[in-house]
Amino acid sequence: MQECILANAYRLPMIGYGVYQIPKEETYECVREALSLGYRLLDTAAAYGNEEEVGKAIKDSGLKREEIYLVTKIWVEDFGYELTSKALDLALQKLDTPYIDLVILHQQFNDYYGAYRALEAYYKAGKLKAIGVSNFYPDRLLDLYLNSEIKPMVNQIECHPFYQRNEDLALMKELNIQAMAWGPLAEGGHNIFDHPLLKEIGMKYHKTAAQVALRFNYQRGVIVIPKSTHSDRMKENIDIEDFELSKEDMDRISLLDTGKTEIIDHYDLEVVRFLNNHHIH
Repeated sequence: MQECILANAYRLPMIGYGVYQIPKEETYECVREALSLGYRLLDTAAAYGNEEEVGKAIKDSGLKREEIYLVTKIWVEDFGYELTSKALDLALQKLDTPYIDLVILHQQFNDYYGAYRALEAYYKAGKLKAIGVSNFYPDRLLDLYLNSEIKPMVNQIECHPFYQRNEDLALMKELNIQAMAWGPLAEGGHNIFDHPLLKEIGMKYHKTAAQVALRFNYQRGVIVIPKSTHSDRMKENIDIEDFELSKEDMDRISLLDTGKTEIIDHYDLEVVRFLNNHHIH
């Protein structure tokens, strides 16, 4: 599987498996299945409530720890140097691992400066192989970048054919920050699995609309972490490296961009209130 090289020279696969909204009782089997199908990048978070199940699936997979790239996130409630340090210790414990490949701050709110300082400290101690953020819009991403000792290496954002984030990607390229897409299939929105244009393009390559959507981000250098609990869909989502979209098809898909989210708007004041008041423990 193709890998990207982060600013610190650490490598991550370009395709991963996300466990957002997968119930705890299903997570273990889903992760075991994903690993058996060839996924090596796993994306979880403290807020998902299934880190322990992900860790156990890794332990029982028969794969060496260094063959798997593990991503988790610190929640807003645990931002601030001391709180984030405790949250990192808890993540290491729940995931049952001596190190985590990538830890990112889940949102751009609360004391993310103090939280990021804790990431820097654990990175220096060798407990984290890479550090970054999630859902940081260009203004806050640049601000953190300009005021941090160890620059963010990844920004995980909503990114799919209907919300392409071109301004965000341009800044990340300038700053050498790797983009990672959550919701690369728009959480099923815009009729993505049966979208006429994506289906038409897919027919040329003997691929599905979903595979075309994932390949679009992949060719733009964006890591994709689709989620599915169905084995056939998991297999379909990882099977995007044996074709390449033409420039014409990339251009046609680029016209689908609406320039706005229909999932979560971090500039919406009610969203800000909710994220700051959402407790995970």
